[in-house]
Amino acid sequence: MRKPRQPIFILALVLITALMLLAAGCGNKNNDEGAASSSPAPASSKASPSASAPSSPQGSPADDGKTVYPLIIENYTLSSEGEGQKPKQQTFDKAPERVVANTQPVAELLIKLGLGDKLVGVAALNGAADPEVSAEAFKKVPVLAQGYVSKEPVVGTNPDLVIGRAGLFADADWGNGSVDSLNELGIHTYVNNASLQGATLASLYRDIEEIGQIFDVQDKAAAHIAKLKERAEALKAKYEGETAQKFAIVNDTGDGTLSVDSGSHDSFQHDTLSLIKLNNAFSGVDGYEVSIEQLVAEKPDVLLLSYYTGAQDPESTLKAAYANPALQDIPAIKNKRIYVIDFNAFWGYGDQIMAAAEKLGQEVYGK
Repeated sequence: MRKPRQPIFILALVLITALMLLAAGCGNKNNDEGAASSSPAPASSKASPSASAPSSPQGSPADDGKTVYPLIIENYTLSSEGEGQKPKQQTFDKAPERVVANTQPVAELLIKLGLGDKLVGVAALNGAADPEVSAEAFKKVPVLAQGYVSKEPVVGTNPDLVIGRAGLFADADWGNGSVDSLNELGIHTYVNNASLQGATLASLYRDIEEIGQIFDVQDKAAAHIAKLKERAEALKAKYEGETAQKFAIVNDTGDGTLSVDSGSHDSFQHDTLSLIKLNNAFSGVDGYEVSIEQLVAEKPDVLLLSYYTGAQDPESTLKAAYANPALQDIPAIKNKRIYVIDFNAFWGYGDQIMAAAEKLGQEVYGK
């Protein structure tokens, strides 16, 4: 007997309907995927470096080269005596508006980057002015102290950033306040990488790059770094064929006699001087002091006399040194090769050191 057709027809109809709905569902899914791949993502604000990826020493510029705030800079803190640096981040919600530079060369560097109007104080005017900075521009910067400035005058300027030499971030009378104590007052700090042990010229370039990011002047910073690198390469090429010379750093004790600084911790200065084929005779000494006996035994080819504003007249120091019977076996004395170097340029931890190296190279080699 034949089975009735109606149930079979209904079942077929149900199956056909189900298949049509399934096909429609698949079609909708494919359309959604196509829309997702062809449409722009929703606009979103740029995240800080810490929100998107581990922050780097170079910060996190936006795609258009502008700084994205908040900006995290990997910098340092030191002990209350200004020693023993440790990593410490500084987070900038905006570009600083009131800045204290704890050395003259750092202030002059900021002026070169177009940031002179941000400076509310400078200290440690311990040497010659940078000839690349106009006297008029520098005169606009309030001088907090001719020598090293203490914390109270610095805080009194109501700064939002204190920047400069590492060893001056101390709570001692000669210090501008430790990093931690300034940060506790809501004041950002930037310890120059060039002023830390182990620093090289690359550390100066990093300082300029990070300053560019902090103040959102990356273009000016990059252009300045490029010029400095070009000058460094020119120096290296100019003196590449010269025989390397041993040098020692000397100071006047105040009565015309010499004291010797090992300079073994001054890696930034030595890296720069290596461009003109000058090598430190006492780079292996652990401490800072070197005796006159050690100086005589080492027989350096060149002596570099550090001069700062208010120190003994260097001409009288040179005269006394060349006449000192105890020093006559030193080649630098025999050949009258003591050269006066500016303290600011070499220990101010700005870019003045490049011009100082160019000048010294001409004096040492006559070209």
